[in-house]
Amino acid sequence: MTSQKINVGPRTMREMAAFEQEINAVKAEARQKVGDKDARYIRTIMWTVRILEISGRGLLMLGWFPPTWLLGTFLLGISKIIDNMELGHNVMHGQFNFMNDPRFNGDTFEWDGACPKEGWRQTHNFVHHTYTNVIGKDRDFGYGMLRLSSDLRWRWFYHPFQSVYLLLMVVFFEWFVALHEMQTDKLFTGRLAFADMQTEWGNIKRKVKQQFFKDYVWIPLLAALVALPFGASVDVALAVLAGNFFGNIIRNVWAWAIIFCGHFTDDIYTFDRKTIEGETQGQWYLRQILGSSNIKGSKLMHIMSGNLSHQIEHHLFPDLPANRYAEVAPQIQAICRKYNIPYNIGYFLPQLATVMKRVLRYSMPGGSQKAMSMTMEPMSAEKA
Repeated sequence: MTSQKINVGPRTMREMAAFEQEINAVKAEARQKVGDKDARYIRTIMWTVRILEISGRGLLMLGWFPPTWLLGTFLLGISKIIDNMELGHNVMHGQFNFMNDPRFNGDTFEWDGACPKEGWRQTHNFVHHTYTNVIGKDRDFGYGMLRLSSDLRWRWFYHPFQSVYLLLMVVFFEWFVALHEMQTDKLFTGRLAFADMQTEWGNIKRKVKQQFFKDYVWIPLLAALVALPFGASVDVALAVLAGNFFGNIIRNVWAWAIIFCGHFTDDIYTFDRKTIEGETQGQWYLRQILGSSNIKGSKLMHIMSGNLSHQIEHHLFPDLPANRYAEVAPQIQAICRKYNIPYNIGYFLPQLATVMKRVLRYSMPGGSQKAMSMTMEPMSAEKA
């Protein structure tokens, strides 16, 4: 892998230390503000999820009547989006542990999705957030399926078709995320034995079974029982089952788009393992900024994305309540301007277009170093 030295950001130990202190100051100021406002916010989000879910499922109980079925499916899909993005993802980062409310405990919270919480905390909260975009360390870079940088070897029997199976990933994203913990790429190549993954496989089976039976067996059966006195059991059960299926797809497509726009746009940086040898906190901050992308948008966009539209701020402060990211973003931008650090931000559709460009480009051999793998220039002391 060809590496290049980073030519942006702090250039000396003194500059890097000053940069680190400024980021720390932003974090400290934001943490001092955390309190009742944030608790009220996440409670409101929880009740929004519940009300949307009840409304959606209630409308689906009316059967195939197009206006109510379509609206019910849409509301259920929105409920699942907010549950995953703004509620589950952020609570599971421990952002609301300060409340001492078991409903919002990051270690025990269970979300509506096929990925087990134990695997998510390990693969995402620890591995991804520690080794963001470090090739060979961050397993979320391409999810073990996609070649998204010239740092990764091109394989003729696999990568030319990645835009095809990307479509499967988009539609069934929750199931791919669930299996991601199994490191299937290493299993297929023999670098890992299935026997080594028994604990992970047990957690995945449990959660997948739970989700599948909830959405595709128990709730449709309950709908059939409720509709039995009206002689419409089969009709209503099928309408509910289909609504659940497409509600999940709505959530999967949106979650995939937001997550990929935060990590795989045209201008993100990748890093080789040498990058993190002796890495300081300031260098870790720099890597988070260079490896992330933000999405411009309204307050609704931020809520619907779980505030991952502020992916840069999330990678800097993963356990800060996400509703605070919009407040700290201007400060982070100002620090980036001061230290000549790119702050990658754009509107949703243009960012998504660059993601697709990346997928298509790296499905073929080679590729430019625009998505660069870089080794940080050693931080030597300033000359007197």
